[in-house]
Amino acid sequence: MTQWFRLVCLLVPFAVALMSPANAQEVRALNTNQHYIEQASKTHSLDVTDTESVFRFVFGALPESVTVYPTENYYYFSFLHDGAEFAGNLRLDASDRDKGIIHFAYFSAYAQWNQEIVSQYKPLTADDGVRVEKLHDLAYKITFEDKSVTFNLNDLTDTRPPPGSLRKNEEYLGPVFDESGIEMYLVFNTSLKIFHYLLNDAGAAREVLNPSGVSDHIWIGHRTGFAYYADRLLNRKILIGVYNGNSEVNNYFDGPFDQLPDNFIRGNALKDALEAAFPSIKGKIDRYGNAEGGQTRILVTPYIHYDSPYELQYFSECADTASEDEDAYYRCFSVEEDDDAEAADASADESTDTPSQDTSVTGD
Repeated sequence: MTQWFRLVCLLVPFAVALMSPANAQEVRALNTNQHYIEQASKTHSLDVTDTESVFRFVFGALPESVTVYPTENYYYFSFLHDGAEFAGNLRLDASDRDKGIIHFAYFSAYAQWNQEIVSQYKPLTADDGVRVEKLHDLAYKITFEDKSVTFNLNDLTDTRPPPGSLRKNEEYLGPVFDESGIEMYLVFNTSLKIFHYLLNDAGAAREVLNPSGVSDHIWIGHRTGFAYYADRLLNRKILIGVYNGNSEVNNYFDGPFDQLPDNFIRGNALKDALEAAFPSIKGKIDRYGNAEGGQTRILVTPYIHYDSPYELQYFSECADTASEDEDAYYRCFSVEEDDDAEAADASADESTDTPSQDTSVTGD
């Protein structure tokens, strides 16, 4: 598997809709083992080695209008084919969608015990019979053969951190909507030159936070494994950890590093912040943090990948040690201090043959 392929796909559930007796308008999805086995047992004529055939199948299965929630504009999918699971994404990259490009990637779903069957990527244009038409800034109509689908990008234009949740030296770079469904604010501390992801808990409740057991200030998401430190100085929660097992299999709980606020970056705000934090990349990136013509992207990962909640205790101990020194206190919550290592991480994460694609696999 090429390293570029950070497989992060939304597993399409095999759902049965049930009507609630108490509220006929409420429809819930129920996933059944019966339906899963029946889908896994079916045989199909689809040639999974042929990119055009797979795109025709995926595109043909979409409704007339879809919503792209993640803020790096990936629309994830998966399907079962002849006893194997495949996954992938369609991406309207902010840097080139107005040039008539939609990126298409798919692959056999990754697990630690299996081997790769296929991994394909192609940027599709009018030359491939795929037309990308901009309806407005956050809506695009994609047409292929005799079908059109409108891709509605997530409109977070008015999303802002609540009053009093930022320090005077912190700059809000934009909203993050992770493929896990968790919303965050990306913040840059201009004096300390560090990043934070702050939990946006003002929207829909997509997570239950449980006590970590290692500190009264540390909480862990029941569904995602995301770990947060409840700031002692301001009313907010700072992302401090992502469960390592999710990162290893690159599922949609592997952290928000790949869902930066592309549609909402103001001018060169992100570029300036990255270059301030990692001076060795100055002059080498575009306004989205892409380098080498879009073949790599600088990662923003100011959190650890933990295997045990006890590893998170470091943050509480560091905060206690900082005492009244606010700068030392907030440095505790950013683990990125070596810009050369950071640039190397970006290059290792994203190989040169499939630019702009995020392709990670999820479990069931």
